[in-house]
Amino acid sequence: MDRVESRPVIKRTWRLGLFIGSVLVLVACLGVRYAWRADEASAQSPSTASAPVAQSQPKLNIVALVNGEEISRNDLGRQCLWHFGEEVLESVVNRQLIEQHCQEMNIRVSEADVQAEIHRVAQSFGLPVDQWLKLLENDRQVGPRQYAQEIIWPKLALERLAAPALQVSQQELQEAFELQFGPSVQCRIIVTTDQASAQKAHAAAVANPDDFGNLAKSFSEDASASSKGLIQPIRKHMGDDVIEKAAFALQPNQISNPLVVGNQFVILKCERHYPAQNVNFEAVRERLTQAIRERKLGDEANKLLADLQAKAQVQNTFNDPQLQAQHPGVAAIVNGRNITMRELAEACIDRHGSEVLEGTIDRKLLEQACRSKNIQISQEDLNKEIARAAKSMGKDVDTWLAELKEQGVEMELYVHDTVWPTAALKKLVGTEVEVTDEDLQKGYEANYGPRVRCLAIVLNNQRQAQEVWEMARANPSKEYFGELAAQYSVEAGSKGLKGEVPPIQKHGGQPNLEKEAFGLKPGELSGLVHIGDNWIILHCLGRTTPTPVNFEDVRDEIFADLLEKKQRISMAKTFSGMQKVAKIDNFLDNTSTAHSRELSADLPASSQPQGPPVRRTTATEPAQRPKR
Repeated sequence: MDRVESRPVIKRTWRLGLFIGSVLVLVACLGVRYAWRADEASAQSPSTASAPVAQSQPKLNIVALVNGEEISRNDLGRQCLWHFGEEVLESVVNRQLIEQHCQEMNIRVSEADVQAEIHRVAQSFGLPVDQWLKLLENDRQVGPRQYAQEIIWPKLALERLAAPALQVSQQELQEAFELQFGPSVQCRIIVTTDQASAQKAHAAAVANPDDFGNLAKSFSEDASASSKGLIQPIRKHMGDDVIEKAAFALQPNQISNPLVVGNQFVILKCERHYPAQNVNFEAVRERLTQAIRERKLGDEANKLLADLQAKAQVQNTFNDPQLQAQHPGVAAIVNGRNITMRELAEACIDRHGSEVLEGTIDRKLLEQACRSKNIQISQEDLNKEIARAAKSMGKDVDTWLAELKEQGVEMELYVHDTVWPTAALKKLVGTEVEVTDEDLQKGYEANYGPRVRCLAIVLNNQRQAQEVWEMARANPSKEYFGELAAQYSVEAGSKGLKGEVPPIQKHGGQPNLEKEAFGLKPGELSGLVHIGDNWIILHCLGRTTPTPVNFEDVRDEIFADLLEKKQRISMAKTFSGMQKVAKIDNFLDNTSTAHSRELSADLPASSQPQGPPVRRTTATEPAQRPKR
């Protein structure tokens, strides 16, 4: 059958890999686009005979009360559709295709099947079902209903549809057994991309095998250099036959010839051989079989779904005003069956309702505060805030908006989620912010004064921090400090750059760190600096030269920057105060509190140290994809 689409919005991929991975690891058209009326209940909806609905509470017509003012389920549904409708529609359409194919093949996955699989998965992690579901909800933001409908049911349906391709052979079982429980070889490794370097390293290693670790540190071009070439034991069937065969052929202390692996040259030194573990094959057969089936399922599911999509007739009416007018209340038509806007809204609420409701509550608080003070947010106010955001990013307004559009940010969503709340908070704060002469002087020193160039190691364990500090003191060279940073630092930047961090400025917001840094001499090692949950070790490289700028020439620029920053801090405090006295009943999450949530910046970190406490999207990210 030919595929019919209004726009190529529904993609031919489905994030099923992500779902299965979760199991294994734990404008003008707006009036049309969001037309959603009570009479939609009579619209044709997809059959769910083969797709059980997880046990759930009755739908609430009112999802929240904010100081006595209602937020309805319809309001929340429209917001969810606006922010996530297109994304969720993709998965709903693909689920519909799976359901229809199950019906054609007379395959049914019952509620009992789903619950049994949830029990099996929970048991595999050694947890009771209730604790497993709670873990998913807290750590993965996946509720029980979503887990059953969007992860477990599709997994079981696809397993049954793809059953012939999921057969596990005896050879596959044997290889999996050898991989996990068979013999292994502990090796050190040297990896280079240059043949001459590999030959040079090989010659030196053969001449002095005991120095292989130091040679790996000097020659290797990958992360193994930091551990002097020591890698995890090599096992059979891990992936690269060349490396495996070479490793198992070596005797302890023996060194391989340079091996060509892709575009790299690899030299191995055998440290020791480990015998196979004493594990009975039959005792682990079922576990190995299930693991192989799970691995195969991802590939087979994608193939099956791609085939279903290629044969399907899908009309996406969600983003097409003309088609919406022809099919009111319908989000998509899949092989003649309707997916209604109501169904899509409910799917969005199931998946993103809590986070969208949080943002809707925040917006409601701001609207109430503006009404109480008779504050109106004009188009001029919005334009000023957009211009300020553009300037903070070093761009003119047209360039800034063009970049947002390229990122997929809808202008109306950007204004609703970021620009309006910022403008509202600024008016609520008013003129209470003051910039003093002392502030101006500190701003001048921070921006144009000397800074301390340092290498840094960041650790999150005090005992380990003390051990690393002792090692750094025993060998005070910056090269060794960089190796320690690459090996031990828990902060990705300093780890990947061997301790390199931006120069530390005065009045940057970390007084303890700044005091320690500015008290160091070149080559000197700091003590342990406790910042939050981390301990930081600095190795001073020297100071930067102050920028030769006259204070009066930059006074106005510094004033504007400080005013914005202090205004942001005041905005955050103002919003926090509003939250502390608010009475909020969140029926979706079953909470009732006068809470005091602290929300973080909404504008780019490069422009402010602290931003307006509104929805958790940033001006440099797609506003229709707020992060969890």
